[in-house]
Amino acid sequence: MNGQRYNTLKTRALFLVVASGIASAVLGCTGPSAADGLGGSGWGGGLVASVRSEPRTFNRLVATDSASALVTELTQAPLVRINKVEDRVEPWLAESWRRSTDGTSYELDLRPNVRFSDGAPFTSADVVFSFAAVYDPSVGSPLADALRINGKPLEVVATNDLAVTVTFPEPFSPGIRILAQLPILPKHRLEKALEAGTLAEAWDVTTQPEEIAGLGPFVLSDYRPGQRLVFSRNLNYWRLSEDREQLPRLDRLTLEIVPDQNTEILRLEAGEIDFTQTELRAEDYASLRRAADQGRAQLIDLGVALDADFLFFNLKPEALEGDERRRWLQAAEFRRAVSQAVDRRTFADTVYLGLGEPVHGPITASNRRWHDPDVEVYEYDPAASRERLARLGLSDRDGDGRLEDGSGDAVRFTLLTQRGHSVRERAAAVIANDLGALGVEVDVVALEFGALIDRVFRMEFDAVYLGFRTSDTDPASNMDLWLSGSAFHFWNPSQPVPATEWEAQIDELMAAQVRTADEAERKRLFAEVQQIFAEFVPAIYFAAPRVVIATSPRVANARPALLEPFMLWNADTLSGGAPQLLSSALSP
Repeated sequence: MNGQRYNTLKTRALFLVVASGIASAVLGCTGPSAADGLGGSGWGGGLVASVRSEPRTFNRLVATDSASALVTELTQAPLVRINKVEDRVEPWLAESWRRSTDGTSYELDLRPNVRFSDGAPFTSADVVFSFAAVYDPSVGSPLADALRINGKPLEVVATNDLAVTVTFPEPFSPGIRILAQLPILPKHRLEKALEAGTLAEAWDVTTQPEEIAGLGPFVLSDYRPGQRLVFSRNLNYWRLSEDREQLPRLDRLTLEIVPDQNTEILRLEAGEIDFTQTELRAEDYASLRRAADQGRAQLIDLGVALDADFLFFNLKPEALEGDERRRWLQAAEFRRAVSQAVDRRTFADTVYLGLGEPVHGPITASNRRWHDPDVEVYEYDPAASRERLARLGLSDRDGDGRLEDGSGDAVRFTLLTQRGHSVRERAAAVIANDLGALGVEVDVVALEFGALIDRVFRMEFDAVYLGFRTSDTDPASNMDLWLSGSAFHFWNPSQPVPATEWEAQIDELMAAQVRTADEAERKRLFAEVQQIFAEFVPAIYFAAPRVVIATSPRVANARPALLEPFMLWNADTLSGGAPQLLSSALSP
């Protein structure tokens, strides 16, 4: 399919026919609350899950992909944890804390008698080391931006072996919630690499599992590239169940690497895997519903996703140096025209078969605390889109149905997306089709995920349709998205100074938003950020899916959440219980 333009969507009519039936089936179901979890209390045994891509590293400090982050989730631990179902901070490696009266420092008490998986004791030295590592320029960690306040790092000092003081450079309204983003790493294993300036290369995927130590519930025991990762119970894990039994409940957790979604679903239906790391595709719902009715699967509908996939253009000026298309391809008016060219309701029905809702920005209505319902939207209006394109000097000059610029060159760009991800491939096809109707030629190229991410971070693309998942609902915990100087400011990353006035405005508003402790003022400031984002549309959002999770009936004690990883955020309490019937999807 590489380089091939999607001229028409031959399957759109079929999608629309079945969409309403699938959506009605899910929304009409009733069942236990997702917050109640899936029952069962078994200990031992194992579960098999799937991941769509290979981990790129076992070093969370340099990881930029979800598979690597998932390995960290299973093998490492932070000072505090965000309960992804209840959206609150929980004590983790820090068992308690005290805040100063001015709100700029916290004294944290670390849990005693905690050991790394290799038996070495966990102390405050490991905490101080982890912060030194994430901020070290030689590491170049993408986590560093998210752990800075207004561009300034936190100061972390050990006051004794089991206590640290964390000082913020200025007031920070979410407080220690920010600490959930950093896993605490073993100083005794990685200190020499940091001193040598080679920590960024440490714990790559060629590292032998026994060389990796952590404080999480599992240890990596085997990695076979292209096949699977096997995790075994961490015998030194510090957490206990309510019955004072040592967690995790599972003895073993296997992640099968299954790049193709069709294969993934077939293996789930066949009982070869117990759950996936992604929500259920709409086209797979009917077959898995039948499996659930027969007691071979469990379905849980968590509601509309917190994050939506999106279209973004390369706005880095030097990336299109000498390219005549730069004048219009990087123009906000062109992005507005694209936004109005796509019918979001039809997009949702086509791409998600009715199991999706139109959205216009990065904060969906499921994030009730921070979503601004009054944000400006660009409703579907092909005529208005044509007018915007004409104002850029783009028109059909020879009557062939295709737009040309002032030099007579075709208005054409390449849209990259993820190969094997049918939803994203389908979405790219819809976008290409709708823009094609206006005379804008779009060449859709699907790449393997790793190659796609490489292109994105090297800024070697015209446009991309992809999705990045946030780690928290609080915008202050996702500063790496909003700030112009961040490496994750994906449309134009790592700007030494803001490239545009509107990005400078967002920088200032986000800095003010995290300084104030007044909840209403924080919401007002972030609403203004959303309005600016909507006006200049650096990323274009069309629809968000309903998140439906499918598992085998063996999965028990699960508390699936809208934030990723949906199932494995509380992996230490998961168990492989006896088969049980839980066939109903859950109403939100």
